[in-house]
Amino acid sequence: MPSNLYLIPNTLGGDRIQSIIPQDVFDLVRPIRFFFVEEIKSARRLLKKMDREFPIDECAFYKIGKNSKLDSFNTLRLLNEKNISAGVISEAGCPGVADPGGELVSISHQLNIKVIPLVGPSSILLALMASGFSGQNFSFHGYLPKDRKERIRKLKQLEIDTRKYGRTNIFMDAPYRNMHVYEDLLVELNKITMLSIACNLTMPNSMIKTQSIEMWQKTKHLDLNKKPVLFILGANVND
Repeated sequence: MPSNLYLIPNTLGGDRIQSIIPQDVFDLVRPIRFFFVEEIKSARRLLKKMDREFPIDECAFYKIGKNSKLDSFNTLRLLNEKNISAGVISEAGCPGVADPGGELVSISHQLNIKVIPLVGPSSILLALMASGFSGQNFSFHGYLPKDRKERIRKLKQLEIDTRKYGRTNIFMDAPYRNMHVYEDLLVELNKITMLSIACNLTMPNSMIKTQSIEMWQKTKHLDLNKKPVLFILGANVND
């Protein structure tokens, strides 16, 4: 039997795994004993949440990003030669989406290893779905520039792009810079620009709200510090 590469979803935070990831995923993951992961401790924790009896001590964990692309290629090639399937576990959400697991997927295609994506939460898609903005024409830009001048320049470019093409633009930043991004959005962008903010998705204290910059300026006591947040600039689909 040829080997497969399973893309295993993780939660976006919190412990409510059974209500977020389908049972079928747990069943497919149980036989796997080789995992590509970002962090070994959190990967082990996820597997135990899926199945308290999961044989962690029988598993091998290969840390993504700590080895060269050639090492990853050779590891996958050896697994394939031995017909051993492997799993990729992201730190949050879906492997390969804003995530280093994409390199392993690319290598797998080169080696004719079957890639099997498993259903799980994507913060990008969840935020887009709930924004009220166009899901037909959108772009995800990942992290904003660290330098404030460059960040403001990027935000204004995205605002112009949204206004000119009707494109939904999704971006994020390091959790400890969220409030800086939020303040720049309120100060630097046009008052009529529409902004959606999605915070703590899938968790009990989640918040998703879409309104104009002018209305956000009137919103008091919004705390985004050190929380998983996605920012979206867009136009309402009924405009």
